[in-house]
Amino acid sequence: MSAQSDEKPLGTREDKPLGSRAPAFIQASRTLHVSWRAGIFLVGLAVVIGGVIMLPLPGPGWLVIFGGMAVWATEFVWAQHVLRWTKRKYHEGTQWMKERRAARKERKLARRQG
Repeated sequence: MSAQSDEKPLGTREDKPLGSRAPAFIQASRTLHVSWRAGIFLVGLAVVIGGVIMLPLPGPGWLVIFGGMAVWATEFVWAQHVLRWTKRKYHEGTQWMKERRAARKERKLARRQG
């Protein structure tokens, strides 16, 4: 991906609208929607807490934490922003690693030839 390219890295579709992903019939009733959001918050909280517990223990702690953030992102704009930022940083980091790897290969090749 070049600097002039208008392409966005995979997984950073920022054209998706922010906000609730709840079905329309849930959004239509304020009481049902608040209950839905509370349920989503509690499920996401349980997943994030499980991930935090796994950090010092064997297990995919960070992956579970990001899974909890994904649960929250189905309903909360702040979590959607956090996930977009995280995905953007992940793709920037992988691009940086690819560039470093390519530069290291070029240096090795230059040493062998020269």
